Amino acid sequence: MAEISAKLVQELRQKTGAGMMDCKKALKENDGDIEKASEWLRQKGIAKADKAAGRVAAEGLVDTYIPADGQVGVLVEVNCQTDFVARNEDFKALVQNLAKQAVDADNVEDLLKQPYIDNQSITVTEYITQLVSKLGENIQLRRFAKFALPAATQGKVESYIHTGGRVGVLVEVDCEKESAAANEEFQALARNVAMQVAACPNVEYVNVSEIPGEIVQKEKDIEMGRDDLANKPDNIKEKIVQGRIDKRLKEMTLVDQPYIRDQSVTVEELVKQTSSKVGDTVLVKRFTRYVLGEGIEKEESNFADEVAAQIGAK
Repeated sequence: MAEISAKLVQELRQKTGAGMMDCKKALKENDGDIEKASEWLRQKGIAKADKAAGRVAAEGLVDTYIPADGQVGVLVEVNCQTDFVARNEDFKALVQNLAKQAVDADNVEDLLKQPYIDNQSITVTEYITQLVSKLGENIQLRRFAKFALPAATQGKVESYIHTGGRVGVLVEVDCEKESAAANEEFQALARNVAMQVAACPNVEYVNVSEIPGEIVQKEKDIEMGRDDLANKPDNIKEKIVQGRIDKRLKEMTLVDQPYIRDQSVTVEELVKQTSSKVGDTVLVKRFTRYVLGEGIEKEESNFADEVAAQIGAK
């Protein structure tokens, strides 16, 4: 067997972006032939993966999966580096498959350890590594949310994806009777509530009673310190502040929003109307809203510099 020098390992690392130990193993398996070793790394899905792993991934897709019975639903965000890769069919298939697999996972770490749905011989992590090598971009399963109706609970989990996978919503709407859950009016309400959440980026809670006390106190402290109240008597100040707080809290809650399809009614009134139509008590239980890449600090780059760096790397 040919001697595997540190220089040879470094050369393969620069060529493929793979880790040192992987490069050393690839060279041993291929008698020190750097071209064959490079091909070996590509076959194993290792080449380029390590190099891409450190790059910021703030593009990608938000997607959803809900089985036909509507008893469980998943909202998932998978990130890549560019919208070009986000439009790639292999990447889109990965996102859809991860949403399906997340039905049987408790968290991201659990999901990454599962056998991949389209290739049971490898894990989700291993498949993502192979896809990173193929597409040349960092790919990250960032997060997912899963709603499942409790046993003996009637209702529906619904979702809505907006702007080509950049905004996604998952909602749970409950009722008491199976006949109500199957009613078209109830089904339409679930869809419309999901769309409503997508259209209301400032909404964080279903109703005011869900807002934590510390949030309410923080809003009160802010209002009490405003300059326009400085010379007001305390009793007047309290009334003004309470009115402002009530308004602010309603801005944060779903049921107090004007319905997007009919601004003359609130979401709460819409739910009550639906309850009357289906002959049952209808309740918006919970929701979650994902915006693609929110909270990820994106790198600012100069396109000319990127091209020059790519040319210099070849």
